Amino acid sequence: MQVCFIGLGAMGYPMAGHLQEKGFALSVYNRSGAKAAQWSEQYGRGASDSLAAAVAGVEVVALCLGADEDVREVLTGPQGVFALMAAGGIVVDHTTTSAALAREMAVLAADYGHSFIDAPVSGGQAGAVNGRLTVMAGGDASAFARVETVLAAYAARYQLLGPAGSGQLAKMVNQICIAGLVQGLAEGMHFGAQAGLDMAAVVDVIGAGAAQSWQMDNRAKTMLAGEFDFGFAVDWMRKDLGYVLDEARQRKLSLPVTALVDQFYAQVQNLNGGRYDTSSLLLALQQGAKKA
Repeated sequence: MQVCFIGLGAMGYPMAGHLQEKGFALSVYNRSGAKAAQWSEQYGRGASDSLAAAVAGVEVVALCLGADEDVREVLTGPQGVFALMAAGGIVVDHTTTSAALAREMAVLAADYGHSFIDAPVSGGQAGAVNGRLTVMAGGDASAFARVETVLAAYAARYQLLGPAGSGQLAKMVNQICIAGLVQGLAEGMHFGAQAGLDMAAVVDVIGAGAAQSWQMDNRAKTMLAGEFDFGFAVDWMRKDLGYVLDEARQRKLSLPVTALVDQFYAQVQNLNGGRYDTSSLLLALQQGAKKA
């Protein structure tokens, strides 16, 4: 199977690397030549110097970009992926986008005789590096079946959840759950520290009980140490929560906790923390305590 991977950012770089290591007939493309050169040196396969060269004759194109406008730019138009890839191809979009964009791209792909699968991921950069991502997918079942071997190269779990847009909607559920959980963890860490507790000991004991979570296991100690320079960035989380809140407004749904946490992340951005890990919600609480 001829596969092209587009987008060698924090997530896409190791994802494409897993495809190379698993022996796929692979081409890669990145709009930043420096990152493409770095990937080529590490994995021993030259990156294509143009989108047309990367996509020509390819059956499956996987991409992991930034936002709606990036996906639309790469896929559409006379020099886009839909126009350039092999007939009857499949595009697997790992970018977190709006559900509306996913549905739009699925319709356009069909016009070209292709299939489109929205397939956002969860698991963070560590999950990408370790090949342990979770993929939430929307699209045609037969197309999904054809790309399962591709997904298996970098994901521990992948599941089709419904028609086009379903993957993005599921990712919104994921981000809603994470946002509230991280805020709760940040408040717990802040409260305990202000109360004078040995928070390392507290986390050790409550982490064995009902308060345990992935976030507590992986972020509590670094939060307490003031380390926020890894993982999923606040800027990206706010982008994702923007999609969530837009979708909720369209459906006339109230998400009060999500909307509130989004504003707390805005406070972190105002503290020049846009590139900090999402666990940096603790900073907004600490800043508020200083002002008090």
